[in-house]
Amino acid sequence: MKRQNQSSVFEFILLGFSNFPELQQQLFGIFLIIYLVTLIGNDIIIVVISLEQSLHVPMYLFLLNLSVVDVSISAVIMPEMLVVLATEKTSISFVSCFAQMYFVLFFGGTECFLLGAMAYDRFAAVCYPLSYPIIMHKRIFMKLVICSWGLSFTLGTVQTSWVSSFPFCGPNEINHLFCETPPVLELACADTFMFEIYAFTGTVLIIMVPFLLILLSYTQILFAILKMKSTTGRQKAFSTCASHLTSVTLFYGTASKTYLQPKSGYSPETKKLMSLAYTLLTPLLNPLIYSLRNSEMKRALVKLWRRKVDLHTL
Repeated sequence: MKRQNQSSVFEFILLGFSNFPELQQQLFGIFLIIYLVTLIGNDIIIVVISLEQSLHVPMYLFLLNLSVVDVSISAVIMPEMLVVLATEKTSISFVSCFAQMYFVLFFGGTECFLLGAMAYDRFAAVCYPLSYPIIMHKRIFMKLVICSWGLSFTLGTVQTSWVSSFPFCGPNEINHLFCETPPVLELACADTFMFEIYAFTGTVLIIMVPFLLILLSYTQILFAILKMKSTTGRQKAFSTCASHLTSVTLFYGTASKTYLQPKSGYSPETKKLMSLAYTLLTPLLNPLIYSLRNSEMKRALVKLWRRKVDLHTL
């Protein structure tokens, strides 16, 4: 009730790309196709890994969790974004806006931690292949997954609760495609300095700690690969790690620029494009990155397809 007494704004207007009305229709079509391909691609990975027993190992179970995150964050953002593009601007209630903000933080944070855990898994597999079953024991795998989801749950809860407690007196137009923390915070009619310090510190920890873990893991992996005498072994190790590195570069490169950049660092339109890169392109490309470069995934997909065909022919 305290928030309602202080705020005179009970809904927001998402402006989207209303500065470019001539592009709205084309963007709607492009984003709709991207959304459908994202859902189909990630759902295929989830189904294949879930049904194929040979893929029930940490590497692929991490990928399963990553696909669940990608489907979820797309479902949180894309439907509202499509409405914005279809109508040029649209209203969203106070509660819905902060619910969307919470889930973006929750799933985005989970992806950060999962990518870090996947780097550790690759480090153990390449650098200590004989000890890998002990290092990446089922219990350790479960702890890494639970911590990834649990820490992100805490992040989303604390940050969203804090931002929603600020008074919003107007204007109520969010110059963005969805309710993300930085553009919403600009509308608060209160001193947000302490929150910005907290948010920056928290974001550095959430983004940089997993990133440093990834950097350290791949430094060790690189040394291990260079010591390999077998050319085939080197190629297999590089192939195993290349997919993860591509995903890491795409996600961390754009997410860090969105959340660690000063307010005046980029124009609103540039910020929208960077947000789209990690919330839209990463979930779209992850299935392509991991499935097209992975022979085991392709074999499992073919195996399941043949099984389905055989069932229909009986």
